[in-house]
Amino acid sequence: MRCETVNLAAGDFAAIPSDFDYILNLAVAKSGNWDKDLGANAESVGLLMAHCRNAKGFLHCSSAAVYDPPDDEPRTERAALGDNHKPLFPTYSISKIAGEVVARTMARALGVPTTIARLNVPYGDNGGWPYYHMEMILAGIPIPVPPGGPARYNPIHEDDIIATIPKLLEAASVPATTVNWCGDQVVSLQEWCYYLGSLVGKEPVFDESAQALRGNPTDVTQMHELIGPTTVDWRAGIRRMASKFHPDLVGP
Repeated sequence: MRCETVNLAAGDFAAIPSDFDYILNLAVAKSGNWDKDLGANAESVGLLMAHCRNAKGFLHCSSAAVYDPPDDEPRTERAALGDNHKPLFPTYSISKIAGEVVARTMARALGVPTTIARLNVPYGDNGGWPYYHMEMILAGIPIPVPPGGPARYNPIHEDDIIATIPKLLEAASVPATTVNWCGDQVVSLQEWCYYLGSLVGKEPVFDESAQALRGNPTDVTQMHELIGPTTVDWRAGIRRMASKFHPDLVGP
């Protein structure tokens, strides 16, 4: 494997060949600058697909942040889209929606089999959103939560992310396939924070705020049909993560 640093938004691919069999686009920008983030999260998708137009499959990693229906029921791939992450990342949801549209367009224009996978709370031994919650708990920093009931999500462990990538590429098609990429278990932010607190020996503190991200659970029906279920139990995955970063507090 040879690593190259590439400016995706500029579409400068002179340093890399164009004859790849499969492309995984996992890049993301959250600068808050509209021009930069639309360039990096949307325009770059089309430029990359044009450069690798002979690929057998293109996996575009999107986000469950594209969903914004009026309720908190699990979102199917047909649920309403909108500016879900505006309070925290003002450019994120919209630029991710734009990236999906570019991927769909280029799949049709170039005939590149494409899968658009909407990722929901990735985490694992390399970190993720629950990692930051763990550090906030240890530092005594209040964790923002939305008003009302628990904020539910479908966290997916990195082991399941890696295991499902080949299956997502197999599902690539023209027109593009769009599917939720998430764990099978629906877990609230509050629930995993309480569990983290029990592991590190400190109670979490929550700050109820209208500006906090609302829950965003996703439906797994279509995912099961295309790539099957996930395997890592959320408690086992969270414990592994906590043990990796704080072995002095959490046993193996």
